Amino acid sequence: MGIFSFLRDVGEKLGIGSAEEAPPADTLQKSVKDLGLTAENLQIKVDGDTVKVAGTAPSSSIREKIILALGNVTGVAQVDEEIAVEEKEPDAVFYEVAKGDTLWAIAESHYGKGKGGEYNRIFEANKPMLTHPDKIYPGQVLRIPPM
Repeated sequence: MGIFSFLRDVGEKLGIGSAEEAPPADTLQKSVKDLGLTAENLQIKVDGDTVKVAGTAPSSSIREKIILALGNVTGVAQVDEEIAVEEKEPDAVFYEVAKGDTLWAIAESHYGKGKGGEYNRIFEANKPMLTHPDKIYPGQVLRIPPM
């Protein structure tokens, strides 16, 4: 439960809204559903550039993916979440992609020198938001799962 910050003018453009304001709640709800991220009683409210979300996720990883799916949208600066979790897993670290980053480099910085080959672990942890390991962008926030 907490507040997560994102770069408001960076992220997926859902066709409605602007860099100053998040898209409407129903648009965000559809986006989460289209990604296949399910949670019981998922409630999304938008207040300017802040998205408030509540419900019950089946696992910690789904909770984290819902937060990232909402936060990595143009116009969203904060996600204030109160998502309960049915099955607790070790928490992932959230990492903001910097210019020049690759998943290989991110894996080496989080898992240790010589562990760049673990980039696929990060890629898989961010599906379905990521569709290809080379398609990351500065300002995007990724889940970095524990080894």
